[in-house]
Amino acid sequence: MKNSMEIKFKAIPENEGFARNVVASFILPLNPSLNELDDIKTAVSEAVTNVVVHAYPQSIGYVTMKVATQDNIVAISIADNGVGIQDIERALTPFYTSKPNEERSGMGFTVMESFMDKLEVKNTGSGLTVKMSKALEKVAG
Repeated sequence: MKNSMEIKFKAIPENEGFARNVVASFILPLNPSLNELDDIKTAVSEAVTNVVVHAYPQSIGYVTMKVATQDNIVAISIADNGVGIQDIERALTPFYTSKPNEERSGMGFTVMESFMDKLEVKNTGSGLTVKMSKALEKVAG
């Protein structure tokens, strides 16, 4: 990868906006369109929110976010050391939520998938990793 960064922060709601802004700042040199920037920020927001809501039910853990760029490709990894997901295939189904008694839409992974070119969700044995990538339109210059 041409450029990369890694950051670790507490899995608390206040850090969702922080994660969005870090990614946006990091990819600005690629000159993304406003729509591309919004898509990436939204996908990151959903991934971090999933960690905050689901990964650490009995405690507050950490989110590790990695971002790498190569040419016009942005690759993002959001990882935790939480409880993981028992049935990933089911969790990827639109409107499925493991917390139906809360105000959850069950659309987090669907949103990530629709705004990014690629989405991969894996249990790691000690948590979950969400990998996403997006190719930005090349601007003639």
